[in-house]
Amino acid sequence: MNVFEPRLSSWLENDGDDDDVVLSSRIRLARNLKNEPFPIYEQKEGTMDTISAVFDNNFTLFKMNEISKLEKALLVEKHLISPYLMNKSQHGAVLLNEEENVSIMLNEEDHLRIQCMTPGLRLFDALEAALQIDSYVEDKVVYAFDKQFGYLTSCVTNIGTGMRASVMVHLPGLVTTKRIKNVVEAIRSLGFVVRGIYGEGSMPASNIFQVSNQVTLGKTETEIVEDLTQVMEQIIMQERVARTTLKQKFHIALEDRVFRSYGLLRNCRIISIQEAADAISDIRLGVELGFFEHISRKKMNELVLFSQPAFLRIEAGRDMDALEEKVIRAKVIREILGDNGIG
Repeated sequence: MNVFEPRLSSWLENDGDDDDVVLSSRIRLARNLKNEPFPIYEQKEGTMDTISAVFDNNFTLFKMNEISKLEKALLVEKHLISPYLMNKSQHGAVLLNEEENVSIMLNEEDHLRIQCMTPGLRLFDALEAALQIDSYVEDKVVYAFDKQFGYLTSCVTNIGTGMRASVMVHLPGLVTTKRIKNVVEAIRSLGFVVRGIYGEGSMPASNIFQVSNQVTLGKTETEIVEDLTQVMEQIIMQERVARTTLKQKFHIALEDRVFRSYGLLRNCRIISIQEAADAISDIRLGVELGFFEHISRKKMNELVLFSQPAFLRIEAGRDMDALEEKVIRAKVIREILGDNGIG
């Protein structure tokens, strides 16, 4: 497989439940080997080799010390590895399947982090896939497990199930109607966390938020997923109501905003990552409200991924300064939209 080719992972390419609002669902299981120090204290290449040997030819191993800085950055942009694994792991690696909907990080904060991603709101599908892999691994290695506390992890907030369930959502309606603050506060009061597109340490941007569980101890995996699903169903409903309100009460202003953004992306010659992301968010909203029948959700995801800094450099086959990056980004966006504009 060549994960560095210009293509979407399957969870960004295919349709999913409630994908007018929900971009993706993810389950991540944190596991450690018994009688081995946690990777944040001491990383052993032998530990990585022990775990990677468990997996068959359905997975490809990428060692962090054998791929370039740009390639690692691209894996972060594709949500296949964490910024922590890219920047701080000495003997880290990732195992990827062909569809890129399963990512198994080795020697990150924990010895093993199993990630399964699905399109739309399909947390139970992701959970089933993750638990299947987890069971397969547990038959071959001995996990660090305590009868009272559950799975032992490097971060105390992960102890118990060791599970993080998260959902990535696009909430332009709630942001525009200025209801997002109340919604986020309500989510947090229920014991969930709201972060940016790249998870912990990142801030929400371009109306994309990541909602995940905070409690991992005292509840089963199924209970956590059920709770998060119920919360997400409420968020989805409120976002749809906000979009309908905007379309009914502020139709001309909304249409003007969306088509200005569309005109910008069709005709721009220089564009920053933030300006592009904001315009893409507007157009995605327009797609969901029926303003653009010829633009698919898949194309929107291509606009997001293929305009990222690492992707642009890998595709060009060279490094570039900030100005050239903006020029190349504008060109790529125009090509994806299938229109080179007025010039």
